[in-house]
Amino acid sequence: MTISVGDKLPEATLKTMTADGAKELTTADIFAGKKVVLFGVPGAFTPTCNNNHLPGYLENNDAIRARGVDTIAVVAVNDPFVMGAWEKFTGGEGKIVYLADGSGTFVKALGLDIDLSGAGMGLRSKRFSMIVDDGKVTALNIEPVPSKADETSAANILEQL
Repeated sequence: MTISVGDKLPEATLKTMTADGAKELTTADIFAGKKVVLFGVPGAFTPTCNNNHLPGYLENNDAIRARGVDTIAVVAVNDPFVMGAWEKFTGGEGKIVYLADGSGTFVKALGLDIDLSGAGMGLRSKRFSMIVDDGKVTALNIEPVPSKADETSAANILEQL
């Protein structure tokens, strides 16, 4: 079942890269007591994710935070090393938290997983965006076409904040 507005996020452990290597973060670490914009992408470095989706969140970082957001985070079914490389490549250090959901357990628990085996990518995350207030989903957008980033864009999130 897909998560809905009003639902609490499931408990999960994700990873992020630090100067000391991969670090585990629980959903409580990320979301408890905070207002967070979380967006999910099918994969780091993929064309739509890298060229269309993520850049909007980097460009609108200050505007999103000005609306009371504590953290902006992106999650993908990639390992933490890929997510760390993507963070550096995109210049997102200190702006966006890059979360690795290596086995897809978090996106599966959200009901936002998609099988992209036909494209050679295996299990991935659907393209989504959400606003989470203290672990509770207050806005949710799921892109109907994975190769688009319209409904899940930073501009749309700004309107919802």
